[in-house]
Amino acid sequence: MKKIVLREDEMPTSWYNVVPDIPGGLQPPLDPETLQPMGPEKLSAVFPMSLLEQEMTQERWVEIPQEVMDIYNIWRPSPLVRANKLEEALGTKAKIYFKYEGCSPVGSHKPNSAVPQAYYNKQAGIKRLTTETGAGQWGSALSLATSKFGLECKVYMVRVSFDQKPYRKSIMQTYGGQVVASPSEETRTGRAYLAEFPDTPGSLGVAISEALEDASSRADTNYALGSVLNHVVLHQSIIGLEAKKQMEIAGDYPDVIVGCCGGGSNFAGLLAPFVADYRNGKKIEFVGYEPASCPTMTGGKLAYDSGDVAMMTPLLYMYTLGHDFVPPGIHAGGLRYHGMAPIVSALVRDGIVTPKAVHQLECFEAGVLFAKTEGIIPAPETTHAIRGAIIEAMKDPKEPKTILFNFSGHGLIDMASYDNYFNGKLSDYAYPKEQIEASLARLPKVG
Repeated sequence: MKKIVLREDEMPTSWYNVVPDIPGGLQPPLDPETLQPMGPEKLSAVFPMSLLEQEMTQERWVEIPQEVMDIYNIWRPSPLVRANKLEEALGTKAKIYFKYEGCSPVGSHKPNSAVPQAYYNKQAGIKRLTTETGAGQWGSALSLATSKFGLECKVYMVRVSFDQKPYRKSIMQTYGGQVVASPSEETRTGRAYLAEFPDTPGSLGVAISEALEDASSRADTNYALGSVLNHVVLHQSIIGLEAKKQMEIAGDYPDVIVGCCGGGSNFAGLLAPFVADYRNGKKIEFVGYEPASCPTMTGGKLAYDSGDVAMMTPLLYMYTLGHDFVPPGIHAGGLRYHGMAPIVSALVRDGIVTPKAVHQLECFEAGVLFAKTEGIIPAPETTHAIRGAIIEAMKDPKEPKTILFNFSGHGLIDMASYDNYFNGKLSDYAYPKEQIEASLARLPKVG
């Protein structure tokens, strides 16, 4: 069987909350001014209370609203596909499956959270959402979602990706989103950053600051985040819930679960329903692959830090490279974030998730092999998961194991990156340890 597709009536009707499965639990977010645990009241200035309740819930299951299900049905359930031609090319006895999230209207997993976020904001009477975007996939997803619910959308897109990926901007504009390059002249944060660093490639940390500043300046506007936060991971759990059903139909079960890691949402969404099995004695390895040029888990520190440069977000207990860390302009723009989701960070801390770093060129090489064997061109971010799956399969090619990875998005809007790869314009880059240490030295002093 090449692929397994669930019927619409087999799609999960509730999201799964992995937080109760984390052995050491989560540390609370802190108010950056008082360094005390932050309740929902202060955050309600930019988030609807319904999402804040999901952010802090300890309930294992959260029902998916019917209005969200109706839009999910455009592309969900997504296929589970056996990468048998890749297996043959590798000469491995491992079975490799991938959950194909590239079938959404914008080509990635991001609408799984964008749609409910737009829905809950609409229910709260909000007229406009602001956000940041790295590679443009989240900005595209939120533009799609806001168009479905009649909301305005303003996207601050990291400058290097704004220049590298012009068609992502076109997708956002097609759905009615307004897009500006970040840092921009439209916010105090952006103007100040440009004055100090006029040639900056930008970063998600700067773009988040701009989007938050914009949202806090208008009563009709809220902010939406595409990764990192607990409620985003909750929404993305539909990936793992579907995959678990599909693996049962295939008569198989993963020995290794792999994902690419930027902010952590696509990887966490896949692994979430499997962690309870692990806690109950099932032998599963969870391996997150991040870029060596932005080594949040493998080179960063587990500490309280802000999610943005201007330190407007709560302080989150997560693996971080420092809130003012500006990674190089690698082509996997969606993985260029200084922090990791607190949920993924806690799973790394507790020894459940193993983080690994891979270089840009080996990932593009894996992406080209995947395209030639399986026929789908992956996004640069997704090539990190593919490279990870290959590494896991080839540890011992004679070992019959089952590998499941999340194919988080296709690369049909990323062909300029492939052009640069084929023309020898890309190079590997390991971020200097001393620069990481300098950034970490500026972490907030907590405790």
